[in-house]
Amino acid sequence: MLQVEHLTVRYGSLTIVNDLSFSLDEGSWLMVVGPNGAGKSTVVGAISQSVDYTGRICFEGRDLAVLKPREVARSLGVLMQSHHAGYGFTVEEIVRLGRYAYGEGLMTGGKEDEEKVMGALLLTGMEPLRRQKITTLSGGELQRAFLAQVLAQDPRLLILDEPTNHLDLLYQKQVFELIGKWLQRPGRAVLSVVHDLSLARAYGTHALLLNKGQKVAAGPGKQVLTAQNLRQAYGMDVHHWMRSLLGQWREPSGEKSPKDLE
Repeated sequence: MLQVEHLTVRYGSLTIVNDLSFSLDEGSWLMVVGPNGAGKSTVVGAISQSVDYTGRICFEGRDLAVLKPREVARSLGVLMQSHHAGYGFTVEEIVRLGRYAYGEGLMTGGKEDEEKVMGALLLTGMEPLRRQKITTLSGGELQRAFLAQVLAQDPRLLILDEPTNHLDLLYQKQVFELIGKWLQRPGRAVLSVVHDLSLARAYGTHALLLNKGQKVAAGPGKQVLTAQNLRQAYGMDVHHWMRSLLGQWREPSGEKSPKDLE
């Protein structure tokens, strides 16, 4: 569905992404991972056409650079990691803006629009807050409201930059499971920027590992997120570090686990 060829992004003399090529197939969930400054969010910006770049980015064989914004919006849904909401829209009004590309100006409200808006509110658990002003929401609620907006947009490619930013553990689990469910329908794919490598391994079918704007490895997730590749990207033994963190949850010697008590 997505083909990125020789993507390069420069700000003056500073190269942020350097000659990057990769692809994303229908039904796949690509996790873009790497240390801070690797260029992950810049890749998202280039694909969403909000960052100037050289190279070629095609969606279903069509060069995104020559498509009208309305055409891009009907194909790609983008959720950024932060939102600035200083206006008094309700949650439902924010979600309804996801239908903008399908109406005339701001005029929406047809049967299909209503179904998409209500479906997105229900999927994200925001239906009970639909009448609430977004200026009163917590960080996690605000993130879910904008996720609902993207889902109401009904894109074929979902692009998520830290989709569970500001969300607690319960909602992290729910959001990733929701995205996995969304992906099950034919003709869809997901690209996510994530920092949590455990989430990347658990939910991603594929991974793109970056460091300093260059590709370290790309392919099936478990083939990319190896000890050797991660050490190259992060400059540390990531596998050992992750195991040591998980080791904190082992039952103390002599203490019975919940399973033993059943």
